[in-house]
Amino acid sequence: MKQRNNKSLPGVPYRQILLWILAFVLVVSIYSKMGQSQVVKELDYSDFKAKVASGDILSVTMSPDTITGTFKDDGKESKFQTVKVEDNALVQELVAAKVPFKAQADKSWIYSVLFNIGMVLLFVFAWWFLFIRPQRNDGRSALNFAKSKAKMQDPSKQEVTFKDVAGCDEAKEEMQDIIKFLKNPKKFQTLGAKLPKGVLLYGAPGTGKTLLAKAVAGEAKVSFFSASASEFVEMFVGVGAARVRDLFNNAKNNAPAIIFIDELDAVGRRRFAGIGGGHDEREQTLNQLLIELDGFESKQGIILMGSTNRPDVLDPALTRPGRFDRHVNVPAPDMQGRKEILEVHAKKVKMGKDVNLEVIAKSTPGFVGADLANVINEAAILAARADKPAVETSDIEEAVERVMAGPQRKSRVISEREKRVIAAHEAGHTVVAKRCKHSDPVHKVSIIPRGPALGYTMQLPLEDKYLTTKSEILDRLTILLGGRAAEEILFDEITTGAHDDLSRTTAYARKMVAELGMSDKLGPISVQTDQNEVFLGMDLSRHKNYSEELAREIDNEVSLLVKDSYRKAKNILNENKAALEKLIERLLEKEVVDSDEIDEILGIKKEADKEPLKDENASDKENSGEGKTEAVNA
Repeated sequence: MKQRNNKSLPGVPYRQILLWILAFVLVVSIYSKMGQSQVVKELDYSDFKAKVASGDILSVTMSPDTITGTFKDDGKESKFQTVKVEDNALVQELVAAKVPFKAQADKSWIYSVLFNIGMVLLFVFAWWFLFIRPQRNDGRSALNFAKSKAKMQDPSKQEVTFKDVAGCDEAKEEMQDIIKFLKNPKKFQTLGAKLPKGVLLYGAPGTGKTLLAKAVAGEAKVSFFSASASEFVEMFVGVGAARVRDLFNNAKNNAPAIIFIDELDAVGRRRFAGIGGGHDEREQTLNQLLIELDGFESKQGIILMGSTNRPDVLDPALTRPGRFDRHVNVPAPDMQGRKEILEVHAKKVKMGKDVNLEVIAKSTPGFVGADLANVINEAAILAARADKPAVETSDIEEAVERVMAGPQRKSRVISEREKRVIAAHEAGHTVVAKRCKHSDPVHKVSIIPRGPALGYTMQLPLEDKYLTTKSEILDRLTILLGGRAAEEILFDEITTGAHDDLSRTTAYARKMVAELGMSDKLGPISVQTDQNEVFLGMDLSRHKNYSEELAREIDNEVSLLVKDSYRKAKNILNENKAALEKLIERLLEKEVVDSDEIDEILGIKKEADKEPLKDENASDKENSGEGKTEAVNA
């Protein structure tokens, strides 16, 4: 792109300078006109005749309607003006008084009109040059509401390919058909195959849906139109539908092409005909999108791709076969996928020799692509802050904790009494977690504030897991309540530090009873709860599909589960009270205690120190852990 030769002052845009100049010209013009009008003195015609006779009139200019000129006013020369009347003797009187005079046509109104028109045209031109013209050049003219705001990326400038996408091999495999069709459509048309008109990418936020769509366009070397669904909806009725039409027309003119609409649920939510009717701007936009999907054939080489985090709220007319034919799930990556994602982002950062990305991948279960990218970036920032030549393992570990719990807040002043309470709370979580058979291993425990938490106990599962047993959930309840139990045992008092623990415990317990069928009393039933959010296009009101009696039984079962877990946590801590107090003192001394020190305090032997198994061929593989990193916060 050719750069403009900007000769404006440093730091001041040339348009702003031009605007200042125009304002200065306007002020000067108005001031000069006002100044001219202020010095003219109005005289009665009789006074004018008297001053002619007395010799006070110095000059006269006669126009069809007025007489102007100069006269002596208290020894000073001033301008005057008077209304002209029919007086045939006036000329003789002026000649007799030796007053110079002349006649002039009345053009003052012409000058006034021309001046006003000129100023209007000047500012219209300035407004167009400063505001309208730049917006037209950028494709964002305020007058072009109906034009699509989608950004088009030329095929020759596509830089993102499948090499830049990791952790979603199944999704990439699903998109191979799209790429092959766009490259060689005759291969499919010969067999009578039709390419899906639309591809819906769904998954949790940050899994790489948008990146995958860009990579498909980069692999196929076709035009890529990207837009956010919110860009179609405006306050003016019909604008969204017009922009959809314009977007598809542009894609047809640049076929083969891919149209990508991000956050599709912003316009694609289920239509609703209740309160306020169903003729709002969003629904008109959705209707136009459905029409466009029905209006083009796959042989035109146009593929519509959309992404959403909530496929359950989309209108069935949008997701049916013939429109969004193919639904591709982009899940959170597994351990191997996380390693591949870390390798992609690590290429852009200078890594130290001690960095083992496989270990980092194992310690970040539940992290999506956006989280891992943030980890690498935060690690690079930390290394640069410490003036290190490369990113070290310690930087990445700190970055992982920053992403999980937030940055350290060492500047927060905490009294010694509250610090001991926090240490007791986190030590309670840790001791209970170590003594529960089905808990995830404790990686470290800290009383350094991070984010909103005053302390945290970090539990990392051994590997990814997609199913959770009832025993594991019950142990999780016990661990969450371990902090509150430690406070009650050691101080005979409880604090507000367990607020988040209690919320999570209650939610887990209610889900066990009401949704997962893990209650011995109620049995394997699942009932609808009011926990889910209500979206427009779905039921505005929730109707319980169970009786009030069953609701009371659910509440009783939830309360019983929580109380049993709390009782179990107190029993574990009473049995290990000496180790609990020792861990508290170690936390007050060091603030952070890792897993090896915890095992030492609790007297837990390492795997290498244990007696060998009698069966030499027995598997010594690690048990599965929960597929999400767990940090129990105070």
